[in-house]
Amino acid sequence: MSMPTLSIPPDVRTRVQAFVDTGKYASEADVVRAALDALEMQSSDLDAIQAGIDDMNAGRCRPFDEFAAEFEHRKGIQ
Repeated sequence: MSMPTLSIPPDVRTRVQAFVDTGKYASEADVVRAALDALEMQSSDLDAIQAGIDDMNAGRCRPFDEFAAEFEHRKGIQ
């Protein structure tokens, strides 16, 4: 099964080429790959942040002072 050809607007093509021109990326494909990696990481980070907010809203948390004391005790920090 072949993938459809992507139609890239001129302004996006210019931006991609600007990244290639810096020498940091060898090709347009490398720029797009890096952009997709960044989007996936951002999405994952946002999911983790939302999970933390959901936990706090559901009462699944404890006071920071309690956590800090336990952490310092486990790590031998005085």
